[in-house]
Amino acid sequence: MDMQFFILIIGVFGVIALLGFAFIGPSSGKATTRRLSAVKGRHSDSDETKVEAQMKRAIAARKPILQGEGVNISRSDKLRLRLAQTGKSWTLKSYLTVSGGLFLFLFLALLFNGAPPLLALCIGLFIGLGIPHFVVGFLIKKRITTFTNNFPDAIELLVRGLKSGLPVSETLGVIAREIPGPVGEEFQFVTEKIKIGKTMEDALQEAADRMGTAEFQFFTITLAIQRETGGNLAETLGNLANVLRNRAQMKLKIKAMSSESKASAYIVGALPFMVFGMIHFVNPDYLAGFFSDERLIIAGLGAACWMGIGVFIMSKMISFEI
Repeated sequence: MDMQFFILIIGVFGVIALLGFAFIGPSSGKATTRRLSAVKGRHSDSDETKVEAQMKRAIAARKPILQGEGVNISRSDKLRLRLAQTGKSWTLKSYLTVSGGLFLFLFLALLFNGAPPLLALCIGLFIGLGIPHFVVGFLIKKRITTFTNNFPDAIELLVRGLKSGLPVSETLGVIAREIPGPVGEEFQFVTEKIKIGKTMEDALQEAADRMGTAEFQFFTITLAIQRETGGNLAETLGNLANVLRNRAQMKLKIKAMSSESKASAYIVGALPFMVFGMIHFVNPDYLAGFFSDERLIIAGLGAACWMGIGVFIMSKMISFEI
């Protein structure tokens, strides 16, 4: 029985690995889209298109710096970065304590209630590791969405300050005081870093790396390039604000167009678990073997893994990059 169990586990991981390799490969559709965007940027007379093309070229030139090429980032540092992106004062120790506490509580509770050790271990790992991860991801997504929605207003406030004669560093402080939410918090972080001796470019880059949004990277690179080459900074930032607003509108259009597909994917992914729960509620003895028989537990876990692969494929099909 143990040999069959290990063979099943190896087979499941083999299928997952093959699907991963299939999706990791380069996408011809994305390559075609990038080529068309490059041609459009070279031949278009629109100021917004020119600004967006300039930002993409600048990001491509600074890509090794932005991604920390040659720098090994440990998993603990990545986790600390995720916790910082939530905007909460959570530490790595508290996160690991909560995860370990959830796992231990559920594992012992299920074990003492007669559940098989394998089932208790799997449920404890899923809840203990999955719930904190999803909560952190939800808070990050919510904060980044709020930041992206208010960021064009902050840029326009910066443009008005520059047109009125204020220096950039002082206008950043005005944004930190006037714009509430994540935008004000990040610009407050930038102004504090500048006060303790960091250059404005380094402070902005540190904040942009922590946020991890393309919009903030556009803004940071725009200021860095403008300081090196000169020119009308207010006009460039005004064009950047228009580009960011257009990006936000395009995201909303794509979200509306793909909402039906996403709803279908959610229903298809949740339907087997809902049916299982309803049958177990109506007739617990009919499905009792899935909680006691080791063979049925392995079959159930394999089916759950297979459903996870299907949900992953559907999420890839309805995910659009802008």
